[in-house]
Amino acid sequence: MQDIRFYHLTQQTLEQALPKLMVKVVEIGMRALVKVPDKSYLDTLDKVLWDFDPASFLPHDKDGSAFPEDQNIYLTLGDENVNQSDIIVLVDNMMVDDVTDYKRCLYMFDGRNEAVVSNARTHWKQFKDAGVEMSYWQQTEFGGWEQKA
Repeated sequence: MQDIRFYHLTQQTLEQALPKLMVKVVEIGMRALVKVPDKSYLDTLDKVLWDFDPASFLPHDKDGSAFPEDQNIYLTLGDENVNQSDIIVLVDNMMVDDVTDYKRCLYMFDGRNEAVVSNARTHWKQFKDAGVEMSYWQQTEFGGWEQKA
């Protein structure tokens, strides 16, 4: 069964919040495919994941790598689950052809951008109408997450 979690960013940018969630993904032994809207953002997130904590290593790669199937976290513009991920992370209103290919979907959206929020509401309704199990998480003032629905 799919578990779709909407993550409403209110206090931090995606660049600040994503690495912390990806650490948790790796800690629980899962893999993630992170779908982004364009190459520039893909390159930005790649750098963020390399640099976020100088004392640790977060294994990942991006479109164009020689061995995508070996990556715990894979950044992509496409829909193909090249690293056999358990989790799909959808950024900036991205969608995937078939969310049922994954055990969990993390739908992350910027609450400071009204167009993004409006699209997130539309996607929430589409998933809800499809009968998918969902939850809504809002960022706390300290950057943690609180389940609201």
